[in-house]
Amino acid sequence: MSDPDQENDGEVSIDERTSGGQDRTADAAPRWSRVLLKLSGEAFAPSHGAGLDMDIIRSIAQQIVDVRRDMGVDIAVVVGGGNIWRGNTGIEAGMDPAQADYMGMLATVINALALQDLLERLGQPTRVQTAIHMAQVAEPYIRRKAIRHLEKGRVVIFAGGTGNPFFTTDTTAALRAAEIEAGAVLKGTHSGTAGIYTDDPRQNPEAELLASVTYIEVLNRGLGAMDSTAISFCMDNNLPIVVFDLMRTGNIRSILEGQPIGTLVS
Repeated sequence: MSDPDQENDGEVSIDERTSGGQDRTADAAPRWSRVLLKLSGEAFAPSHGAGLDMDIIRSIAQQIVDVRRDMGVDIAVVVGGGNIWRGNTGIEAGMDPAQADYMGMLATVINALALQDLLERLGQPTRVQTAIHMAQVAEPYIRRKAIRHLEKGRVVIFAGGTGNPFFTTDTTAALRAAEIEAGAVLKGTHSGTAGIYTDDPRQNPEAELLASVTYIEVLNRGLGAMDSTAISFCMDNNLPIVVFDLMRTGNIRSILEGQPIGTLVS
């Protein structure tokens, strides 16, 4: 049996006939033609408790499908695992930090598979690639293959973090975005915040939303958009970050249309 992912420049793939190939027909060119969407695991959780809220995941999946179909933007996704397991929980209980982090990496795979299922039920061809090999459920992460999937109209979900303990999924998002030559990292928030503020808006009602901020300001002021390793990596690679409210339907599209949504870090 032939490999469905094998390159064949003489044929149009099933995925291209159903999703890619004919969908770059938006009236205006998107702000970036390829993006990395960073989703926290907590965004997948019910409003009270841990686990998976399939209605929330379906809403996120629908936004991804709409943007991919209508604007022709290549979309890769990195999902956290905090709705299932947080490494700090194990560490605080005396667990070996590396072991706790590996457990968190496995949690991201569960979230990736859930998102994949809903995307494909909406008709969007999808691939999951993991930094930890588990061939029965996902492909291993291979940079060139990931890019090929994107070129063929598939959404690629990166799971398993970087494959190394002590690195967050924020850092994974920055690294994968650079590797696939994405134009930006779109960091979705889930707690009702619209971007980066001068202070925690949940604690300080006087906190102001910042329309734009530099990488250095984020680091020096401890603004908490992403972890410092991820911010530094994006700065070194001139990779802009947009921090926005993921739960407001339509924000992903609005960002790609060039509307001033959230906070731009550049």
